[in-house]
Amino acid sequence: VQLQASGGGLVRAGGSLRLSCAATRSIISFDAMAWYRQPSGKQREPVAVLTSGGDANYADSVKGRFTISRDNAKNTVYLQMSSLKPEDTAVYYCSGIKDARFQWGQGTLVTVSS
Repeated sequence: VQLQASGGGLVRAGGSLRLSCAATRSIISFDAMAWYRQPSGKQREPVAVLTSGGDANYADSVKGRFTISRDNAKNTVYLQMSSLKPEDTAVYYCSGIKDARFQWGQGTLVTVSS
């Protein structure tokens, strides 16, 4: 399966963006779908995870501002980002997780200006 992330761009602090991650086949087969991000010069870090059972977990830094969701019919996972901060600037990656193995898509750059 291939995962295609999109929706990144340049936004001012306080603004919103919605990232999409489209899969080439059903995402139901994954145990969970996740968004990670990697700021320049730093390690990749988890942002949000959505299990197949519908449980969502978020990094403390994005709780209350980001929402992960999915549309199984479209094989797509979303990350709605609001109240963006300059520290949210990073390349965002989506991942499908199956049996503790990560399937990565290419990243999409989000830049938040102050």
